Amino acid sequence: MNRRVARIKAVQSLYQVEMTAVDPDEAIETVLEEGEQKTEFLSQLVHGTLEHITEIDELLKQALEHWAISRISRVDRAILRMSTYEMNWLDDIPVNVSINEAIDLAKGFTGEEEPGKFVNGVLSKIAKILETK
Repeated sequence: MNRRVARIKAVQSLYQVEMTAVDPDEAIETVLEEGEQKTEFLSQLVHGTLEHITEIDELLKQALEHWAISRISRVDRAILRMSTYEMNWLDDIPVNVSINEAIDLAKGFTGEEEPGKFVNGVLSKIAKILETK
């Protein structure tokens, strides 16, 4: 499983966890195709995002203008949270790669351009916040 596929499955898993409060490992197992194995990267994305969710949501609140986190669709929220985790806690991934992957995910899940623009705007602000840390 490459990193792009792992990100897609991580977003699906995070969405499930938020919707049903299912155990993260169980959520990961349900998104895997038959014969597909969980990778370290997939597990790291899901568990890392959930472990740092309070800090991630604080960063999101700082970056959102005139929006509450609760108003963001669950899919976009999962993408933003996972990408913020990547940007802040995974040093081996350049920030611009995390942002570009998030934009592609947002477009891919909806088939529209608008969510990609929204995700880009929010994550660009988070990148600036993280630069000043």
